[in-house]
Amino acid sequence: YSAEMNEKSMMRLGLENRLRMALQNNEFYLEYQPKQSLMDGSIVGVEALLRWQDKELGRVAPDDFIPLAEELGLIGEIGAWVMTSAARQAREWALQGLPPMQVSVNVSAQQFKRRELVQDVRWALSCAELSAELLDLEITETCVIEDLDKVIESIHQLRGLGVSISMDDFGTGYSSFALLQKLPIHTLKIDRSFISNVHCNADDAEIVRAIINLAHNLDKAVIAEGVETEDQLEFLREHGCDQVQGYLFSRP
Repeated sequence: YSAEMNEKSMMRLGLENRLRMALQNNEFYLEYQPKQSLMDGSIVGVEALLRWQDKELGRVAPDDFIPLAEELGLIGEIGAWVMTSAARQAREWALQGLPPMQVSVNVSAQQFKRRELVQDVRWALSCAELSAELLDLEITETCVIEDLDKVIESIHQLRGLGVSISMDDFGTGYSSFALLQKLPIHTLKIDRSFISNVHCNADDAEIVRAIINLAHNLDKAVIAEGVETEDQLEFLREHGCDQVQGYLFSRP
């Protein structure tokens, strides 16, 4: 035991209590990071990123509150809010006369376990009057392997609605060719950990080349996240990556 342990426990308890009230108090908001096509340089979509501005604590980092929301069982309700809000924003951009842009929303493993996920997606599209093809759901490999059969069933139902599915952080989890064959996904998203040194590390460069080739051979698009330098961009363009996002183009 130490005084520091007690202080951390009290801080966590306080954060838990504030997080439980954050949605009710309208403290969440979304930021959007553009996705750029390497074909013509156009913005083809955005990723919706959840943010929390607490009235007393100020801005709380996503790495601090999202795992806590999952642990407390709050992520389902929060995720449904994110989906509906992002869909409404995409619809608003369309009404302003902007070209159609697909909006991507991250979906956690807990959301897949909830029976309401497909219903949440259907509700978000209905509320926003948004075309289903303009909504993309990003899942992780960890999410998939926790309950593969249920996830595949849910993905097929979501595909039936017309939304697209992307696999986020590809290459960092438990990827397998058999898994990719089973999953009806549209896009592989290369994790930023491989992109950061792609221009100076031969192993990272080979992994990225392999992922791009794998995606294209399976008739899937591929996007690289965390692009921050011209050298990284040139490498990805040279090897046929379809889309990129990162600080080189725009912060969220």
